[in-house]
Amino acid sequence: MIEGRRNTLAVLATVAAAYAGFRYFPDLGSTELNFEDVQDPRGFRRLSAGESSSGFDLFIGMNAMGPDSLAGAEARVRTDICGALYGDDLPETQVVPVAFFTEYYCPYCRVQTRTLAVLDARRDSNLRVIWHELPLLGESSEVAAKAALAAKRQGAYVAFHERLMRSSFVATPEYLQALAQDIGVDYDRLALDMQSGSVARELENSAALARVFGIFGTPALIIGRTIIQGQVDEKTILRVAEMEIEEDWTSQCQTA
Repeated sequence: MIEGRRNTLAVLATVAAAYAGFRYFPDLGSTELNFEDVQDPRGFRRLSAGESSSGFDLFIGMNAMGPDSLAGAEARVRTDICGALYGDDLPETQVVPVAFFTEYYCPYCRVQTRTLAVLDARRDSNLRVIWHELPLLGESSEVAAKAALAAKRQGAYVAFHERLMRSSFVATPEYLQALAQDIGVDYDRLALDMQSGSVARELENSAALARVFGIFGTPALIIGRTIIQGQVDEKTILRVAEMEIEEDWTSQCQTA
C-alpha cells in the first residue's frame, strides 16, 4: 500500500515537472524550430515562444515627443536597420549579435538577462549581446531605463543594469543616488545625462525598432535576422545562433 502510494506520487511529480517544463520552456520538447518570414522588414523571420510581459503603452518613452518624433525615429532606424539594432561595429560572420529588448519590472526579463549575461561572458561564446531599453510598465520603468543609459555614458551600464535587475526597489532619485555611489558613478552627472537629448534619442530608437519589428512586450530578442518574442532558454538561443551562422546572417545586413 505504502509502496504503491509512493509510486503514484512519483508519477504525479514527474508529470507535474514535465508540464512545468513545457509551460515555461516550450522549446525544450521541440525537435524543430518553425520560422515565419516577415514582410517588413524584408529578410527577417519570426520565432514565437516563451513568456513576456506587455505594458499599457508600448511607446511611453516616445509619446511625449509628439507624432513628428515618432515618425522621425522610425524613419531614422529604417535607414540602417542593422546599425540601429546592433551598432555600427558589426561583429564578424562567426559571431552573432543578439539585440535584447528588456525592461526592469518584467519578471521574465530578469531570467532572460541572467541567461544572456552568462552566454555573453563565456570565452567560447559566438554571441554578442546589445542591450535595448524598452520601458513598458510605467513612469518608474522609464526612469530606470534613463538611469541605466546615463550610467552608460560613464562606462557603467552593465553594473548599473545588473543591480537594477536584481533590485526590488522602485527607481526613486534617492535609490538611484545610493546605487550610483555604491558602484562609483557620479550621480550629479548621471542626473543631468538622464535628461539629455542623447538618452532620449536612444530610447526613441529602441521604441521605434520595437514598432518596426512588431515587438509588443518584453523580453524580446533579435538574433541575427530571427525575431523572438518572449523568454526562451539557452538551448534555443544557441540553436538559433548556430543556424544564423550557417545561413550567413551578415548577408541581411549587407542588403537591408
